[in-house]
Amino acid sequence: MRLILAAALALLAACTGKPSFDDPSLSDRKLNLEEFFDGELVAYGQFQDILGTVRRSFVVNIDGDWDGERLRLVEDFVYEDGSTEQRIWTLTKTGDDSWVGTAPGVIGDAIGEEQGDRFNWKYEIDLPVPSATGETETLRVTFDDWMWLLSDDRLLNLAYVKRYGLDIGTVTISFEKK
Repeated sequence: MRLILAAALALLAACTGKPSFDDPSLSDRKLNLEEFFDGELVAYGQFQDILGTVRRSFVVNIDGDWDGERLRLVEDFVYEDGSTEQRIWTLTKTGDDSWVGTAPGVIGDAIGEEQGDRFNWKYEIDLPVPSATGETETLRVTFDDWMWLLSDDRLLNLAYVKRYGLDIGTVTISFEKK
């Protein structure tokens, strides 16, 4: 019975719509990743599982530095349970609207593309997560991040998370420039 329920949920999840660059733009804003993330930011986010249950929430303080060639993001996470994590991204602009990036735990390169007010960022990562026993375990997941510039100082991020090719949840983050 559990197998049937899991298969039904996986099929339902596969049918849900996701953003695309084919979707019409909702604004005439132009996102320039290097400009938005250069400086200090704060982000508020949460992870929801496939059933919509919020499993984790967090605040991230970000220090971004654009040197004209690479964008370095130092992300300091604080989770609702008091645990912390730091992730340091190094992004390189590879074209007018294309990016490649790396961070510890990321498998290979993260690939990103800007279009108008949007940015799409895809990567696979070994993500540390708390287990039921309180220990930390590592899950290999893929992220399909979609970001929309809402104003000069706000960016909304919706990330679709998969494991073994199946949707396991979403991460919603609101970035704010300080």
